[in-house]
Amino acid sequence: MASRFRKIPFLDVPGLVLAALFLLQGCTGAGDSGTPAPQGSAGDTPALGVNASLQGARPFPDDNPWNTPIDSDPVDPDSDLLIDSIGRTASLHPDFGADWNGGPFGIPYVVVSGDTPKVPVSFQYADESDPGPYPIPPGAPIEGGESSQGDRHILVVDRDNGKLYELFAAYPSGAGYSAGSGAIFDLSSNALRPAGWTSADAAGLPIFPGLVRYDEVMEGKVIRHALRFTATRTRRAYVSPARHFASASTDPSLPPMGMRVRLKAGFDISGFPPGARVVLQALKTYGMILADNGGNWFLSGAPDSRWNDDEMNTLKLLTGNEFEVVKMGPLTTL
Repeated sequence: MASRFRKIPFLDVPGLVLAALFLLQGCTGAGDSGTPAPQGSAGDTPALGVNASLQGARPFPDDNPWNTPIDSDPVDPDSDLLIDSIGRTASLHPDFGADWNGGPFGIPYVVVSGDTPKVPVSFQYADESDPGPYPIPPGAPIEGGESSQGDRHILVVDRDNGKLYELFAAYPSGAGYSAGSGAIFDLSSNALRPAGWTSADAAGLPIFPGLVRYDEVMEGKVIRHALRFTATRTRRAYVSPARHFASASTDPSLPPMGMRVRLKAGFDISGFPPGARVVLQALKTYGMILADNGGNWFLSGAPDSRWNDDEMNTLKLLTGNEFEVVKMGPLTTL
């Protein structure tokens, strides 16, 4: 079966169909989210395993909001107010890396083949979740590890069928899992969640396409999509492509879910290390989308033991003052 990923070669030729697929190469143990999977050899076909390289493939169509450049879009008239509310002097915080409390940290993912057996999943918020079963392989990594008390996301990319499966608050349960919520995304489609629905993320968005990943930054040396970030206080409102809010406050100075910010064009990134420059250029070209409540200016990424934390920590030199809000469409408040 042909993959539904869009190949984005580093020579800027979009939309090539992926080549033949590999056999499943296996996963690391549960919670061991920092060891990269074995890499395939086809060059443009995503590998299989935990935090595997997509080898240039990009989820979703080229005109998907995640994949659309916004560097020339106008600034939102409320940009200053919104930036102030998140923190003009607060630092950008890469919420991923190689070593924190003794190991890699971030939101892990696993790439599986189309014949991976599916397991049942029960949901706390079943009315806003896509029913199972989900193709979660044995040893699939849980965000924070198997004993985590945090968000416990599980992200599964079905490479062969072009589907993305995501869970929030996932716990092993019998032969499958229980979870707070879950969502399934067709990677060939621009379809959004139903209005008002959550996903595995507060904003009702997919998580995986917004991660900073090692294969893009250090192998491909380019990120061709928007990134995901969080803010401590948000508004009871969302703007497309978000479909859900997670706040009771109607304060207009607070950011709505789905709000997109970008690094100002005039900010000089030339003095940053190469990997950090890749991230910063993506923040100029594609920006980052507010997707959840969390630390102010926390930038999401996948864990990997090969990250150079000193290099990525140079991103902390940026503050909210270096960002601006991209002009937003209509807000949904109900």
